[in-house]
Amino acid sequence: MPLQLISRDAELSAVDNLLAAVSTGTCVLVLEGDVGIGKSTVWRAGIERARARGFRVLSANAVPSESAPAYSSLAELLADVDTAVLEHLPAPQRLAIDRVLSHAHDTGPGTDQRAVAAAVRSVLERLARDNPVLVAIDDMQWLDPPTAAVLGSVARRSSGAIGFLATVRGGDGDRTDLLLEPSRPERLNRAQVNPMTVGGLHAMISHQLGQSLTRPKMDWVYQVSGGNPVYALELARALNQDTAFTGQLPATLADWVRTRIAGLPDHTREVLLATACIASPTVDLVTRAVGDDVERTVAALEEAERHGIVEINGCKVAFGHPLLARGVYAEASLDARRSMHRRLADIVENAEFRARHRALASDGADEQTIRALDEAAESAHMRGAPAVAAELLDMARACGGDSPERGLRAAACHFEAGNTTRAREVLEQSIAEMKPGEMRARAFHLLGLVRLWDNCSADAPTLLERAIEEPGVSTDRRVQMLVMLALMEFNAARVDNAVQRAEEAVAQATTVRRADLVSQARPMRAMMRFLIGEGIDEAELAGVFDFDEPQDMPLAARPRTLHALLMLWTDRLDEAADQFTAIARHSIERGDESERSFLDFHLAQVNIWRAELRAAERVAVDSVERALQSHGDLPLFIALIVRVMVSAHLGREEQARRFAAQAFTVGERCRSSRLGVWVVATLGFLELSLGNHRAAVDLLSPAVEGWSAMPSSTELVTAPFLPDAAEALIGVGRLDDAERLVKALEDNGVRLDRPWMLAVGARCRALLFAARGDLTGAITAGERALTEHRRLSMPLELARTQLVVGRLQHRRRRYDAATATVSSALVAFERMGAQAWARQARAELDGLTGRQAPGSLAESERRFADLAAHGLTNREIAAALFVSEKTVEANLSRVYRRLGLRSRSELARALNSSRALNS
Repeated sequence: MPLQLISRDAELSAVDNLLAAVSTGTCVLVLEGDVGIGKSTVWRAGIERARARGFRVLSANAVPSESAPAYSSLAELLADVDTAVLEHLPAPQRLAIDRVLSHAHDTGPGTDQRAVAAAVRSVLERLARDNPVLVAIDDMQWLDPPTAAVLGSVARRSSGAIGFLATVRGGDGDRTDLLLEPSRPERLNRAQVNPMTVGGLHAMISHQLGQSLTRPKMDWVYQVSGGNPVYALELARALNQDTAFTGQLPATLADWVRTRIAGLPDHTREVLLATACIASPTVDLVTRAVGDDVERTVAALEEAERHGIVEINGCKVAFGHPLLARGVYAEASLDARRSMHRRLADIVENAEFRARHRALASDGADEQTIRALDEAAESAHMRGAPAVAAELLDMARACGGDSPERGLRAAACHFEAGNTTRAREVLEQSIAEMKPGEMRARAFHLLGLVRLWDNCSADAPTLLERAIEEPGVSTDRRVQMLVMLALMEFNAARVDNAVQRAEEAVAQATTVRRADLVSQARPMRAMMRFLIGEGIDEAELAGVFDFDEPQDMPLAARPRTLHALLMLWTDRLDEAADQFTAIARHSIERGDESERSFLDFHLAQVNIWRAELRAAERVAVDSVERALQSHGDLPLFIALIVRVMVSAHLGREEQARRFAAQAFTVGERCRSSRLGVWVVATLGFLELSLGNHRAAVDLLSPAVEGWSAMPSSTELVTAPFLPDAAEALIGVGRLDDAERLVKALEDNGVRLDRPWMLAVGARCRALLFAARGDLTGAITAGERALTEHRRLSMPLELARTQLVVGRLQHRRRRYDAATATVSSALVAFERMGAQAWARQARAELDGLTGRQAPGSLAESERRFADLAAHGLTNREIAAALFVSEKTVEANLSRVYRRLGLRSRSELARALNSSRALNS
């Protein structure tokens, strides 16, 4: 989908409904919206969709002109109509249409409009006999009057498969709808082309300008543009040159506003300035701000309303577009703005607004104003608006209150709001002015977190080490820093350091005999021990929910988050889902955006493992959008990993590979080997779902080699690739290599009583038995795997096991049982949307039921052919399909005879040609 069509689902749905309805008779869709809102983009998309469906499209772009000749737009519509169609018209109609097209008969009596209408109707209905017709008109309000009259007549009288798609500028809809009114009123529909979402605008701007805006800048663009893509692009271009982010309008838009307000009396401009300065303007508040009576204020507002600048709704006043408010404010002199803010500071009751007005009225240091801004910032932070709090603190610093302590508070709020770039700038400036001690330790601690999320820099752990070494650091702060440092070290693959830091945190907390501190430190130690394969020590998690968590502690290191992670990774998915949902809700309520990518990653994992892939996809899309606005590499890396996982599980091969390539690029900057494993594991899973065992082995071998250093840990989080690697190795005949992985899953599964390890381990054991020719052992292992699945809430894994068991039953000629088992797997795959696995199940069913299209290979034969075409040896094919090498030879011989081929290279070319033809 073109980027300009992002967030246009409702409008495109209306277009699709129009195209579908044309088959039942003439119908009309009018797209209405403001200038630049995107009507023409949707209109052009409608034309493309119509052509893709076989429509004959006649289009015209109407333009405003005082001297446009009669029927100019109609001539444009009919320009591509074959003259052979016109030759069948009766003479009066042919004469009329020739005059419209300026082909002939330019002298004589005037053109009969009724004859023109009859001719156009005849042409459209004749064209509609062969294919449905779409008459597409952009900017219908500019149609020349004769064309408008003719098209109105045609729309009322036509009955063929003819659709009209028109755009009209906002405010002109009521007048122009009547131009295209079909004989049945219900055949006329209108669709409002609404402002784009902030995410849609961000994607469009990033594509057009080649770089993304930070969240504060993007929010400003969205607010001022009102979601209008044309205005938003102009504002974004100006911001790229406005490094200080002064919020000035670009010249093009400033000129537009200047033209709109030119000629208004000074009093009206003053009233408009007051309206622009007030967050929620009312007639009463504006009147008090200008110090006038209500009658004069209303008169001024009504004059502005007549010029389309404001709208009055009862006692409320609003600008017709946010740009007008911004422009009116910018056009006023600095003295006028300060004077207005000074008056408003004495009028408004809201403490935050009063503080803002005082700051904007100030021309120097003002302790009273600074205190008011501090109080307002604290209030905003308490209500879950860290971005507002950061803005207020920055205002206080600009008013003469630029202390290191206030800088630290501002940076913390910027970080919570997801603006890591600004947080880093403020922190580095503030640290340079700080003396050694607790405050500087807090600043280094925060800077370490900012650097981690900003670009996953290797200096993040170093900054935390430096914070710990600061003199006078409290035990509370030191424990928090050690806990977070343990997590950083583990993610950097320094496992021994991670375990040591977790132990130090517990020791520090125990020394001061603080139960609340111990409850903060023990879960991280439990996590580290779990990750190295020692399982869960439930005693370590005692007290997790007994104490309030420190709100300045990073989310990823908080006890309840660690508890939720352990639930997620030990097959307790429902419990994990509930806990993560509660954590996310609390984070959203506080306005904390700093670690949303962390939450998104694990919420998506919950949904993927529970086979709720559509829900996971929604999380993935939102996560990428937020990450792009955060300007941090780590959030983007995490978000792209989520997109890779979702795309691969949905069987969208090209999409998954594209996101994986992007993830690898960003991941190189992050240098996070621990996270990178998820991309590799997912690509291995994708190759396996496509039947590409050799490619899966090549991808997963480095991950398996890395796991070999810690073979006691086969947890879902530390070795998610292990069962897929084992299956791929079996598929290429490397049975001894696979044996080592399968045994590790089985042994650790028994030792830890982990359902996931036991289920997938038994499934892989079944594959190994089958590859070694022991079908009895294979089916027994497969049935044991199905039993273990009863304790595991992972539908995709269950369906994969059913597919394996069904194939084994097929090989044992238990056809009814095999059909039932594979059918269950297919239903599950299709329900969850796992299309690649569904194709494997359908192919197996086709082999069981003997379905075969005339003149083509049977599905069972095609499976042999596909694997051979991919370069697998007969032995590898036999292992992959649970058959003997003789069976492979027999099937391939049959394929060669049927297709008239002699070699595998010819087979590969033939299959590729077939796929290209089918696609």
